[in-house]
Amino acid sequence: MAQLAPVRPLVGFVVGAPASGSGKTVVTTGLIAALTARGHAIRPAKVGPDYIDAAFLSAAAGTPAVNLDLWAMRAALFDSLAAGEGLVVEGVMGLFDGPSSGAGSTADVARRLGLPVVLVVSAERMSHSVAALVHGFATFDPTVRVAGVILTRVASARHEAMLREALARAGVPCLGAVPREERLALPSRHLGLTQAREDPHLAARIAAMGDCIAASCDLDAIAALARTAPAPAPERAAAPLPPLAQRMAIASDDAFAFAYAHVLGGWRAAGTSLTFFSPLAGEAPAADAEAVFLPGGYPELHAPRLAAQQAWRDGLRALAAGGAVIYGECGGYMALGEVLIDREGAPHAMAGLLPVTTSFAAPRRSLGYRALTRQSDALAMLPAQLRGHEFHYASVEAEGPPLFTASDAAGHALGPMGTVVGRVAGSFAHVIDGC
Repeated sequence: MAQLAPVRPLVGFVVGAPASGSGKTVVTTGLIAALTARGHAIRPAKVGPDYIDAAFLSAAAGTPAVNLDLWAMRAALFDSLAAGEGLVVEGVMGLFDGPSSGAGSTADVARRLGLPVVLVVSAERMSHSVAALVHGFATFDPTVRVAGVILTRVASARHEAMLREALARAGVPCLGAVPREERLALPSRHLGLTQAREDPHLAARIAAMGDCIAASCDLDAIAALARTAPAPAPERAAAPLPPLAQRMAIASDDAFAFAYAHVLGGWRAAGTSLTFFSPLAGEAPAADAEAVFLPGGYPELHAPRLAAQQAWRDGLRALAAGGAVIYGECGGYMALGEVLIDREGAPHAMAGLLPVTTSFAAPRRSLGYRALTRQSDALAMLPAQLRGHEFHYASVEAEGPPLFTASDAAGHALGPMGTVVGRVAGSFAHVIDGC
């Protein structure tokens, strides 16, 4: 039997868009699925702090997606996470949108990595004007190479013909025209997309995306442009965030799902013993854990079930009494408090380890990057200066002594943040890296 020729490796590319809602996640997930089916080894990545998009990319590639963040990460950590072949990066917001005067944008990531950009453009309610839009994005910054366009929400063959005719005048290749299909839409709910792990039809949904992209896009041309980038830079060692202890227990289920792959990977690389437990399933953290981490997630959607499970509360209280470090972020912070009030105003008992009451009865959005200065020795193993991201709708009715002081991406002071009591601590910030 004749042997198949080995698949030439891809260097990579970045998927950007003029704005959020253009279809980046569907296109990137479908591209990863289609290219993986062709035998390419893909390393998925997401620009910025988003957990949910990264989980869909991970499922399509069969390997964890990393977050790449030029604002929140040290350059050495960013470079070490990005180094290597086969990198397919989903951008964030519009191509040139960043947390501070555009800095840290998808364009900045593409420029630093030397990767071409595939621009995803929603063609809904548009025909020949697409040429002006694409021309503007392709020429706005000559250091960023917009190498091709994938159109989404294309209504018909006639619509596609008009769009392709217009793009021929813009001088940017059209790499695909994805039809408007409801079955490709990712399900949404509270605070954004439904988590990948909660979708019972995830495998079928990703397969459909891959099939649609394979049928509507020029995969050969996309693979060819993914080989045009310079060879990846040699990996530079970067010390990750230190572990909280050598034996750590980590909450992991639908209520506590938002843990960054690079943080967990860094802890494993440091030789940390990680065990996982599900509070929703009535599991307690390992009794010999020296530290417990409760990541963010959606405890508010599972508050009655969490309140009915006693094992996780008893386990946390026993470990705290024994001197273990207990740390919670966002949803994990709420779970460490005394009471969580749901959207209907009903109170639900939480762990009771912090004097914190959070409420969704009068939601108030907090969103953005955070520069954090640690105010307590409870997390003395972490750097004194940290960077992270905050996104929640909970209002705080009671808090205790602050864990951090915070400022936003522009440097504006936001005041105290979080709560610490002894070696139990938490805040609404998802920590990404130290400074």
